[in-house]
Amino acid sequence: MRTRRDYAAAYGVGRLDPVIPLGQYPLPTHVVAHVSDPHLLAQRPLYGAIDTHETLRRAMGRLARLETPPQAIVFTGDLADRAEPKAYARLREIVEPAAADLGAEAVWVMGNHDEREPYAHELFGLEATNEDPQDRVHDIAGLRVVALDTSVPGYHHGELTGDQLEWLARELATPAPHGTLVALHHPPIPVPLLRAAELIELHDQHLLAEVIAGTDVRGIVGGHFHFSSYSTFAGVPVSVASSTCYLADPAPAGRLLSAVDGHQSLTMMHFYEDRVVHSVVPVPEADEMTGYPFELIEQIEALPPEERHELLSAKDSPVWAHENPLD
Repeated sequence: MRTRRDYAAAYGVGRLDPVIPLGQYPLPTHVVAHVSDPHLLAQRPLYGAIDTHETLRRAMGRLARLETPPQAIVFTGDLADRAEPKAYARLREIVEPAAADLGAEAVWVMGNHDEREPYAHELFGLEATNEDPQDRVHDIAGLRVVALDTSVPGYHHGELTGDQLEWLARELATPAPHGTLVALHHPPIPVPLLRAAELIELHDQHLLAEVIAGTDVRGIVGGHFHFSSYSTFAGVPVSVASSTCYLADPAPAGRLLSAVDGHQSLTMMHFYEDRVVHSVVPVPEADEMTGYPFELIEQIEALPPEERHELLSAKDSPVWAHENPLD
């Protein structure tokens, strides 16, 4: 678990004291950023209009502002829109320095727009063919992250081969110290707000459920839909992150599918001993209407617990006395 000391050392801001809980819950054991579907192109904008490189940079910038930075950044597929080698190179140019500054490990996952040969070569320096699934395991301070390749060469739907399911079963046979997070591109959940996506969903989901049920898997994360969604699968929570490139409008006007350049977001995951909290973080900037400077937290932490509660909970507290505290 990184402290504010690590944050201050990396960015020259914040405090050198450890972060302390202000409520009844302890600090999380692990912090993971979930980013999906950047759809980078080598040089040109997506659809001639969306600068996917810039939206990804903004997403990395959002992570740099967090008081407790992530230990891992998990990218659940469609990293490159047309699987161009230069697009993967641009991906690394944007993500790897940001991840290094945060002290985070980048975890890559294959999507239906990715191709195994350039993906393996450009991201891992390995040779691969279309018949070589890109499944990997990462150890994030005792949290096992399984990157599961659900891509199907030549198609947009998802599948897992019998060999992949056997491999996953072997990996999960031994519990990890802090459990397992499974990351894949095609989420194993219904998509009632995007019916067209039913045609390109993960096939034979019951086979994956048989492998995951009863194991130490604490969460499943995916992308593919381009909007945030949540469900359960084999008794495990599922979180779908939106995209950093465009939103698939879940309530379009008279359109079967509508991609809009707005509302891009990522998801933060905070792991506790008995639960995982998922929080959506918008990528685009918005005007601040009211707020307080970060330095106020130092004063709050210095107070005894009873005074903290009174200061921030009482309606007549001076903290809430002004209609616009920015004035």
